[in-house]
Amino acid sequence: MLEIKNIWKTFNAGTVNEKVALRGVDLTLDDGDFVTVIGGNGAGKSTLLNAVAGVWPVDQGTITIDGVDVTRLAEYKRAKYIGRVFQDPMMGTAATMQIDENLALAMRRGKGRTLRPGISREEREEYRELLRTLDLGLEDRLTSKVGLLSGGQRQALTLLMATLQKPKLLLLDEHTAALDPKTAAKVLDTTEKIVGRDKLTTLMITHNMRDAIAHGNRLIMMYEGKIVIDVSGEEKKKLTVERLLALFSQASGSDEADDKLLLG
Repeated sequence: MLEIKNIWKTFNAGTVNEKVALRGVDLTLDDGDFVTVIGGNGAGKSTLLNAVAGVWPVDQGTITIDGVDVTRLAEYKRAKYIGRVFQDPMMGTAATMQIDENLALAMRRGKGRTLRPGISREEREEYRELLRTLDLGLEDRLTSKVGLLSGGQRQALTLLMATLQKPKLLLLDEHTAALDPKTAAKVLDTTEKIVGRDKLTTLMITHNMRDAIAHGNRLIMMYEGKIVIDVSGEEKKKLTVERLLALFSQASGSDEADDKLLLG
């Protein structure tokens, strides 16, 4: 479903601020893979997701989604293949619009627009049932402005909106980092449920090693723009934080680990 071949990305090339963010990354995700991505600050995690999403072009290499080469496609053109949830709960929704209006926008994504006004009664009932699966009481607040919701409620709604059209690829960029632990756990449980139910191919960045181990069927760790650890199956199920740190030290040749990675 996703094939990344030898992608490189350098920022500020030829200047004193030159930074090689991706160094020949190769990665293949099968249909339905749920891959957690972990690594310290500056490891290349977000750069990788942004390259896949088309936020910026790669210097070399190819990116293929479901057999389609999207390497040179603009971000808005490859958006039809991708659902994305950002770290900031304020992104991904329209704060001044109602919950049902936000869902209607997501449901109509990629479809032709007509002059038919409003949201039908049938659509509203469908949205109510979808919101009920979140177990946050939002099904009774369809006409509430999204800006009035808590961060966790907004992030859960954004997740629902990003997956309404069942994207080829779901990108989760530290989507629980701005939430308190209890709310983050709730959003992660919802993520696991939606991804499993719809068999969505997913890349999830996290700084929390326990979350990276607990969720998904595969884990990769990045270091200095490269993938240095790639575990799946039974090996991933047996992983512990201590074992993951030992693998990281072995693969990177360094005993250093980012504070955020350790404290997470």
